[in-house]
Amino acid sequence: MKGVLLHGGFGTRLRPLTHTGPKQLIKIAGKPISQWALEDLRDSGIRDVAVILGELGPDRVIEYYGDGSWLGMKLTYIYQGYPFGIAHAVYMTKDFVGDEPFVVYLGDNVLLGGIKDFVKKFEEEDIDFMVLLAEVPEPQRFGVAIFDENGKLKGFVEKPKVPPSNLALVGVYFFRPPHVFRAIEQLKPSWRKELEITEALQKLLDWGLKVDYAVVTGWWKDTGTPQDILDANRLLLDRKIDTHIEGTVEEGAIIEGRVYIEKDAIIREGSVVRGPAYIGKNTEIGPNSYIGPYTSIGNNCKIVESEVENSAIMDNVEIVGIKERITNSLIGAYSKIIEKNMKPSGYRLIIGERATITL
Repeated sequence: MKGVLLHGGFGTRLRPLTHTGPKQLIKIAGKPISQWALEDLRDSGIRDVAVILGELGPDRVIEYYGDGSWLGMKLTYIYQGYPFGIAHAVYMTKDFVGDEPFVVYLGDNVLLGGIKDFVKKFEEEDIDFMVLLAEVPEPQRFGVAIFDENGKLKGFVEKPKVPPSNLALVGVYFFRPPHVFRAIEQLKPSWRKELEITEALQKLLDWGLKVDYAVVTGWWKDTGTPQDILDANRLLLDRKIDTHIEGTVEEGAIIEGRVYIEKDAIIREGSVVRGPAYIGKNTEIGPNSYIGPYTSIGNNCKIVESEVENSAIMDNVEIVGIKERITNSLIGAYSKIIEKNMKPSGYRLIIGERATITL
């Protein structure tokens, strides 16, 4: 089975973080969101994957992942450009997948339980396509499944004002060629000027093909908003991070709970790091700083005489002399936050790349 990872879109709900790069490269719990997806595919036995690139920072994606060999994978890049919809992106993989079954995985999704069992199910059963669904509190935000009175899957609708169920499409789709490609060839752009995957799935159902679905019972998150990213960061730190210390912890520094400290990082005297937390490579914490639970800090950062909690800090960030605790925040790469004279009650920040904030 081959894999397809969708890495496009504009990420408008995550601006300013996405003004300079794709949302899928935002780091949570020490890795870009899309890396968690790629590793899920790999751990499910899928090593040959096409990465569909959009207009926003495709070179950054290629620079980060390369040929994929460092992940134990083989990556092929396909440039979609403008996001004409998931179905359009899937159609662009026609030559790549050939006659092999394949799974499509949205690169901004986080599935805590992974897809290994679903891959096995699709490989072993005689079905033409399969979708993953999850119960959601706001189904009008998603593509939603429609069932008949007997509970049989009969259709899909994209972002309905009145949802027919609370089961949303997760963003993981299993197909056997050539049916899905024939369906996409018959689509017309929707009101969003996109080729909708829900319409392609509906055609497959209408043609009487063998369909199956599975409901994801574990945690799933579509990381489309800052709060979604903080939620995903918190959960991955809680479930995926164990104590691991490669860096240096100076005398007088305190490490509490599960903390992952990468190579060449240093925790200076008078500082406390309370897990679950992740500290990236060559990052300096302290002196006299506090890193609270559910905080992920990227590579090459410097946090001096400051406090950070329940936040995701990207690479190459400096936070110096902040008297009040920074909490529930997303800080873009190469940003600087420096305290001057004001003494506010607290900060909640969402900052794009290369910003300088003087407080």
